[in-house]
Amino acid sequence: MKDLFSNVRVAAALAPAVQSSATTTAALDLRDFGSVVYAVETGVIAGSGDFGVKLQHSDTTETGDFVDVPAALVASNAPATLEASSAYKLGYKGTKRYTRLALTKAGGTSIAAGATAILAEPKLAPVA
Repeated sequence: MKDLFSNVRVAAALAPAVQSSATTTAALDLRDFGSVVYAVETGVIAGSGDFGVKLQHSDTTETGDFVDVPAALVASNAPATLEASSAYKLGYKGTKRYTRLALTKAGGTSIAAGATAILAEPKLAPVA
């Protein structure tokens, strides 16, 4: 099928919630897909919360194996400090099997945030 609905899979990456510390999402397996983009949405920022977001990748699911994705392998419109009530996207252009999203905290109290992973270019379509 050639419709978009049948050619993408969505996965919850970061459940929408008030985040008060740095956190990383679970590893996302890209084995059956050619690309992934993370859609990040923010809400209220409390206490001058200074949060950012970045992609990490690995060949395994071991926590210690994940490293930050080099800038050349990320397409992103996310600023260094996330803004309230905004939406951003981070696309992965690398070749590692696993990716994850990391929410970073430089200061302040909290931010309301959530993220969804959108996997595309399936090796076998339609995607269930």
